[in-house]
Amino acid sequence: MNKPLEGIRVIAIEQFGAGPYGSMYLAELGADVIKVENRATGGDPSRQSGAITLAEDDSAYFQAFNLSKRSVTLNLKHPEGRALFEDLVRSADVVWNNLRGSQPVKLGLDYASLKDIKPDIVCTHISAYGRDNDRSDWPGYDYLMQAECGFLGITGEPDSPPARFGLSMIDFMTGVVAALGCVSALLSREKHGGRDVDVSLFDVALHQLTYPGTWYMNHGIETSRVARSAHPYNTPVQLYRTRDGWIFLMCMTQKFWELLLENIDHPELADDPRFATMANRAENRALLTTVLDDILSTQTTDHWFSLLQTKIPVAPVHTLSEALQNPFVHATGMIQTLPHRTVEEYRALSNPIKIDGERLEARCGNGLGADNASILGEELGHGDLSELEDSGAV
Repeated sequence: MNKPLEGIRVIAIEQFGAGPYGSMYLAELGADVIKVENRATGGDPSRQSGAITLAEDDSAYFQAFNLSKRSVTLNLKHPEGRALFEDLVRSADVVWNNLRGSQPVKLGLDYASLKDIKPDIVCTHISAYGRDNDRSDWPGYDYLMQAECGFLGITGEPDSPPARFGLSMIDFMTGVVAALGCVSALLSREKHGGRDVDVSLFDVALHQLTYPGTWYMNHGIETSRVARSAHPYNTPVQLYRTRDGWIFLMCMTQKFWELLLENIDHPELADDPRFATMANRAENRALLTTVLDDILSTQTTDHWFSLLQTKIPVAPVHTLSEALQNPFVHATGMIQTLPHRTVEEYRALSNPIKIDGERLEARCGNGLGADNASILGEELGHGDLSELEDSGAV
């Protein structure tokens, strides 16, 4: 496959979630992503994070965010380490980081610091709160953004404590938004040259408020938590009980409501004035929940899913293990098996982007400093790196 970002080199100073997740997209789309890590600190902390260790410098958590990347070790605060970094910049198209907002200037990772070395370099910055405000020096993580930007306040059951997403979706969205900003800047280099691209977790989280945010800003409507993970206005759009678990129905239109009644063999509900329109159903949501629970509890989730699929939007509620064992997941190639230096077969989730109908090939992320010799020694012409290692530069 001719991947669209082949020939693009990204120098990534990153750790944990948002930065590595976004640059993994660039790597899997063909960019040569080189992680710059500090050997003295053990590199990206995610190499030692999570429940499963694959090697002294590798973990399942690390691989989830770092497929298809190479690794070199540099101490950016060491004069010789900085010189090596600048050599790398001369060969690169992008310098990418997800440090605190105040750090890129201090470490010389912004465009103003690097433009004389590489005039068309694209410096992409992911931070918690941005680089140009009074929070630029604040540390921050996904869960904090969900809390402050209102996500916890609209997630969960009405009488339960506020709830976060089960996954770090702000990290993931910020990484992808940063990748989009970065690629956009790359496309405009011929006209505009190099530049800084800034994305913050906070801004992305707030932007994700979308229609509830617009409703409140313009009409004073404050979206609240609704039982059963329901849509705030449309119904039946929520969880319902089956004999052995749960099913999610999404009758977002009148047509889907009528098809639901037809296929569960209860057409009489169409004539009930309490459920005749979307507005009627929303007004009588609690009663409708009881009615549909009683009907759907007579059969299993699999029964109803088989009956309703293709007719209305419907999904079974899976556990994590059930989600990954879903035959559809395997039939579509969303799980791949890769070689790993310590594990005979390593399974990873495939990139969701297809090019010409094909999944993007990937490989496991490399060990800490595994590419020092090939990149710093051979490509940049520094030969034997032993003295640089002894000095702490590498």
